[in-house]
Amino acid sequence: MKRPSLFSAIASAALLIACPTLNSSENPSMQETNEDKSYRAFLDLEYVPNAHPQQRLDIFLPAEGEGPWPLVIWIHGGGWKMGSKSQCVPYHMKYFEKGFAVASLDYRLTDVATFPAQIQDVKAAVRWLRSSSSEYGFDPNKFGVWGDSAGGHLSALLGTSHGYQPFEVGENLEISSAVQAVCDYYGPTEFVSFVQTPGYKEHADEESAETALLGARVLDRPDLAATASPLAYLSPDDPPFLIVHGDQDPVVPLNQSEQLRDKLKEAGVPVKYFVLEGAAHGGPEFRDEALKDTVLQFFKDTLSDN
Repeated sequence: MKRPSLFSAIASAALLIACPTLNSSENPSMQETNEDKSYRAFLDLEYVPNAHPQQRLDIFLPAEGEGPWPLVIWIHGGGWKMGSKSQCVPYHMKYFEKGFAVASLDYRLTDVATFPAQIQDVKAAVRWLRSSSSEYGFDPNKFGVWGDSAGGHLSALLGTSHGYQPFEVGENLEISSAVQAVCDYYGPTEFVSFVQTPGYKEHADEESAETALLGARVLDRPDLAATASPLAYLSPDDPPFLIVHGDQDPVVPLNQSEQLRDKLKEAGVPVKYFVLEGAAHGGPEFRDEALKDTVLQFFKDTLSDN
């Protein structure tokens, strides 16, 4: 039986929890999003000039105080083809009640642009967020990123490619796009081995999400595929990683997370790696309270004062 495509599986994954839909104006302002005022929100903020509708982000702040707060940035999945910033897991987990600010961002999807537009957008968003730290109360030295599937891929790529200039385009170029922690839920990391893994070879096809991302089939352009791999940019000064993957994932093979773990260890980068027994591509195992606590503790440990 043919395995589900990356984007169709994400669309139905139970992990994705939508944030509330709120009205916003051309010049978004702070909006209370619930009756008990447990957080403050800024919505649909453009992080590049003359932004495409997919180049916007939302910010959720603790209800009280001025910070500075560590920031957890969510990058949604969806096969680089679908999904939105409304699928914001740290929002659902109420990180704004746990001493964090939260940002959830959109990036140009493959119906609009091919790679590297997606990572260029992510980096532009991070630079914009850091440039806005004083306005929103972020600690500019404590940025963490978290994503699932395609968002996990972009999170890992963001974490390892700091300083790689071709990914840095647009505004705020004098500001760093580096992050201090990465949480990667089952993201692709090395496309050639991915599409050659038995049971996953349809990802090498013309109609695959990976082909749409690169604008070419992976095996036709291994050089281009390599530029999209977080493994290509690893260095000892990369931030700590937390990687989580289900051992029954029908969409992204477990070897993708295994390779990232092994290469991070070889580079001397701190990495924690968890395989969820029986878990697929998202699903109830990823909502387990023990895992939630593990992720929260990871961000507390990596983004706290030492």
